[in-house]
Amino acid sequence: MNTLQRIQKICDANGISGFEDEVVGIIREEGRHLGTFTEDSLRNLYLVMHANEKGKPTVLLDAHTDEVGFMVKCIRGDGMLEFIPIGGWVASNIPSHLVRVQTTNGTMIPGIVGSKPPHYQSEAERKSAPDISSLYIDIGAATIDEAHLMGVQVGAPIVPEATCIYNENTRLLFGKAFDCRLGCSTILDVLEDLKEEKLGVNLVAGFSSQEEVGCRGAQLTARSVKPDVAICFEGSPADDTFLPAYQQQTIIGKGPMLRFIDSKMITNPRFQRFAIEMARTYQIPIQLGVRNGGATNASALHLSEQGIPTIVIGIPVRYAHTHWGVSSLEDVQSSIKLARAILTHLTEEIIKGF
Repeated sequence: MNTLQRIQKICDANGISGFEDEVVGIIREEGRHLGTFTEDSLRNLYLVMHANEKGKPTVLLDAHTDEVGFMVKCIRGDGMLEFIPIGGWVASNIPSHLVRVQTTNGTMIPGIVGSKPPHYQSEAERKSAPDISSLYIDIGAATIDEAHLMGVQVGAPIVPEATCIYNENTRLLFGKAFDCRLGCSTILDVLEDLKEEKLGVNLVAGFSSQEEVGCRGAQLTARSVKPDVAICFEGSPADDTFLPAYQQQTIIGKGPMLRFIDSKMITNPRFQRFAIEMARTYQIPIQLGVRNGGATNASALHLSEQGIPTIVIGIPVRYAHTHWGVSSLEDVQSSIKLARAILTHLTEEIIKGF
């Protein structure tokens, strides 16, 4: 399967935090020829490469399988679903969007995020952002019993509705869950590319759960794999639609972003320099980022064990944590090239210098 088809298949899958089963199943199918899979109780998925050899240092390739979404909190008497956010949402981005509500038998039914029409809002309401508690999801039920007959119960996961679209002229992707299904797809492509290579390191992929609710899965993957170093692939929020040009560091189409810092990690400077050197040696476009907000699984990885040197390869995503994101296929391909350059040059001696 080519990169584009893999991206579409993985990103279209349903999988909010804690309910990543469908995504895990697709990754298993996509990577079945690359190595051996195992899982843990949090639905973290591990892929150990067939080509691994004893005695070599281990590199963890990390990406998270979950996406932001919602969960049914309760069902009103009129059949409307009240909900809570799963992951970080801005309330004004939620109303009037289509969602998928998972029923008790696992099927998905459509719903619309409803809110009070402007015709009935006060002047103050029209000028203020909505509160999530004032929103609801309309699945077409008129009573609690009807909602139950449709298979909807308290605790049901709710997924943003979007289908991945590719524009061949601009080479841009439009879809949901690019944070971080693009990372999951990229890892599979990297492993595919390196399956016949003689490397100085062993590769283990960790497709972690529940990143969007506190990087919970990565805490287990680090303890399970005990890697010598880690590369965290992330869908990084793009900044090219609202910052002045001189401040922009995560522009779609300009290559992956290597961050020096975010709210929860100062990137290992020696590993970071090595990655930048590889990019420049092989003329791979990259962007250098200094973030004062946000965080990734790297926040958990770099503090695990005795400290795991970790870098983040961030694929720019416009409008992250909304129903629709925009990313560049060229950035995905540059991320694959960068990971290849790093992994084919890493050795035990170089890692010891980190």
